[in-house]
Amino acid sequence: MKDITQLTEGWHLRHGDALLDARVPGCVHSDLLAAGAIPDPFIGLNEKEVAWVGRREWTYTTHLAHDSAHERTHLVFDGLDTAARVTLAGEPVGATRNMHRRYRFDVTGRTGELEVRFASAYDEAAAVRAVTGERPNVYPEPSQYVRKMACSFGWDWGPTVVTAGIWRGVRLEHWSTARVAEVRPLVTVEGTTGRVEVRIDVERTARGEGRPLRVRARVGGGGGGAGVAAKAVAAKAVAAEAASGGGGAFAEAVVTGDEAVLRLEVPDVRLWWPRGYGDQPLYDLEVTLADDDGPLDAWHRRIGFRTVELDRSADAHGTGFTLVVNGVRVFARGVNWIPDDVLPSRVTPERYRTRLAQAADANVDLVRVWGGGIYEDEAFYDACDELGLMVWQDFLFACSAYPEEQPLRGEVEAEARDNVVRLMPHPSLVLWNGNNENLWGFRDWGWEPDLAGDSWGEGYYLGLLPRVVAELDPTRPYAAGSPWSGSWDHHPNDPAHGTHHSWEVWNRRDYAEYRASVPRFVAEFGWQAPPALATLRRALPGERLAPDSPGMLHHQKAEDGNGKLNRGVARHFPLPDGDFDRWHYLTQLVQARAVAAGIEHWRAHWPVCAGTVVWQLNDCWPVSSWSAIDGDGRPKPLHHELRRVYADRLLTLLPGGARADAGTGTGEGAGTGAGPDTGAGPGGDDTDAGCGGEGPTLAVINQSADPWHAAVTLRRLAADGTVLHRTTLDVAVEPRSVVRVPVPEAAAPAEGTVKEFLVADADGLRAVHFPVPDKDFAYVPPRFDVAVEPVPGRGDRVDVVVSAHTPVRDLLLQADRLGAAAAADRGPQTLLPGEVTRIRLTGCGTPDAADVRAALFCVDVV
Repeated sequence: MKDITQLTEGWHLRHGDALLDARVPGCVHSDLLAAGAIPDPFIGLNEKEVAWVGRREWTYTTHLAHDSAHERTHLVFDGLDTAARVTLAGEPVGATRNMHRRYRFDVTGRTGELEVRFASAYDEAAAVRAVTGERPNVYPEPSQYVRKMACSFGWDWGPTVVTAGIWRGVRLEHWSTARVAEVRPLVTVEGTTGRVEVRIDVERTARGEGRPLRVRARVGGGGGGAGVAAKAVAAKAVAAEAASGGGGAFAEAVVTGDEAVLRLEVPDVRLWWPRGYGDQPLYDLEVTLADDDGPLDAWHRRIGFRTVELDRSADAHGTGFTLVVNGVRVFARGVNWIPDDVLPSRVTPERYRTRLAQAADANVDLVRVWGGGIYEDEAFYDACDELGLMVWQDFLFACSAYPEEQPLRGEVEAEARDNVVRLMPHPSLVLWNGNNENLWGFRDWGWEPDLAGDSWGEGYYLGLLPRVVAELDPTRPYAAGSPWSGSWDHHPNDPAHGTHHSWEVWNRRDYAEYRASVPRFVAEFGWQAPPALATLRRALPGERLAPDSPGMLHHQKAEDGNGKLNRGVARHFPLPDGDFDRWHYLTQLVQARAVAAGIEHWRAHWPVCAGTVVWQLNDCWPVSSWSAIDGDGRPKPLHHELRRVYADRLLTLLPGGARADAGTGTGEGAGTGAGPDTGAGPGGDDTDAGCGGEGPTLAVINQSADPWHAAVTLRRLAADGTVLHRTTLDVAVEPRSVVRVPVPEAAAPAEGTVKEFLVADADGLRAVHFPVPDKDFAYVPPRFDVAVEPVPGRGDRVDVVVSAHTPVRDLLLQADRLGAAAAADRGPQTLLPGEVTRIRLTGCGTPDAADVRAALFCVDVV
């Protein structure tokens, strides 16, 4: 049987004349931090102090001594970042130039000092650029010339921390006769029967050539058991057989070549569903390889049975983009994912689980792995499999023109093949996507004339990558890019065709203008806010916090980011002058409101719009950004708001004039403006009332599998909370459906009134509508009482009880003000006179009611 020796101990990093202890997996920055050789780049302005690390060579060494009776010994690297030369006892072993690939080198019979020498990524990029020529890029860094995590070079939410190192596992594999070189399980469903076609590649030693080998594939678990049946077919097989039993089912073949194909069938299969649509049963798939002397090698993964299609049919509204899972059309409730740390080797399986559980807690059902990051670790996809989070996986191209010549072309194909095979067992993976914003960039960002006919990546997205997916993983759909209208017949970011990135609103307009159109699928949109106060205090120790203080500005990477934050606030509230706490609350509140405005509007127009993917779920360091969870893992108010607007059932009040058909702005000029950080300047509607003068519409959204009979109470109230009109609407909503009902004229506040507002309630859900911006509304001074009540039997939890005497709009408890580990279970909420809310507080003992009151914020424009 194959023996494996993990090479995690005994590594050193050369730093000048010194040898530092090195952690493998790890990176240069984490080793230098552990040795006290550099300051933490996340703190203060330290990012500038460590810039030199990415511009020099680094060498890792260890002593390789192995005593094995096996015929072969392979040195296997699961990840080298990035351009490296590997030597053993001074002799070359191999060279690498791709962070996103696995490498295997034959070191049979060789021992001595193992050395991995990393070139500067800047030097590697310069060498490639000298061969391929210049290509345009949104950012002034050379990320498109090196197959490395692009955001290492900085982004509009991330620091420039250019890493190097053995960032994933390394091991010795000792084997004889033959080994399992590759397994590709093609999982399909027909009727109630699940099928697995297991394609197996075998590597042999000279002694193993032509030797009969027995290959077995077994599927079990997932509720299969003794009823599982199997069929077997073997390529180049001497014999084949199948059987089933209490441990599952197996198919077996005898092969004399280097390939085998085994097919298994699972009757009455339990389907894997996205969260909210059903369960996530997982089956164990095991492949074993043996000869007459016994077992040689084994491979194991968990799989799930489900079908996935991408409906891109043309219709009266344009061209659709709808995910269909197990025959059910899905409105995707998504978030964009970036690397969770700029030093990705620090992200543990537990951290993946925590972050993805936070996504699931916000009722997210799709996570898009963005193309400027990495193909994540198996632990990421394992967690998505278990949590029912669909994964949209970008190939790693973002915001740049990429040369298609060597040496990059061969690396791109090898990388794609490696990762398609590695990730295809995961049922959560539902879509391969060619790139982020590069097709759009070619058309709109001035690339086309600058390139003057040079290659820029189109051949990857429309040729190479779809070919690789069709060959290796034909069970999943492929999209050429995001945004992409499906062909050059339409503008790449045409909202009426395919995927759309909506960044004009953040860059130039008020968030009310999300309601001006209904794109077919919104794959990116978002709004910025600073991180939690406790995160800022940790990252900027000793700094007197202000929007324009040195550390705050350094931890704001977007072009004119603070200007856009301030304009976003000023359209709705008086901009606080010198009151950082108020500014912090209002910017976080506007972020939550802005994203909610878009999602509520687009969900209300299902099935024309078939999904929203918020930019972004997470951060890679403490920064002001579009994230719902900040760089220290603390949820912003946006995270709580996502839980509300992504729930199966949602009430929303759409202001008058909100568009009810397909996207506007089609054609050559549509949707211009690159990415979240491009553009500046105020503009747009200055009210919350949308884009027209019609009355508000009630939308009752039911994404659950059960009908919803909603008795919706509508109340038109005076500014002080006095009820001026009350009515009830009975609304029946079928499963996975939306009903839109005009608000009766008597219940609707007059257009432009500053003294009345509208509230809709049903089954514990609430929607509010104010006809004018907050700064113009005649609010009464908010009055409420606060009490703190311990939770019986739980000394680590208390309830904060707030009793309202007036309308209290967007009440928010910023729990981290009470302690760095404190957390509240809900975000902004609007109370009416006489209402009481209980906010569960954890992580800070039993605080004084006065301290709690100081951590409570609400809208108080008077």
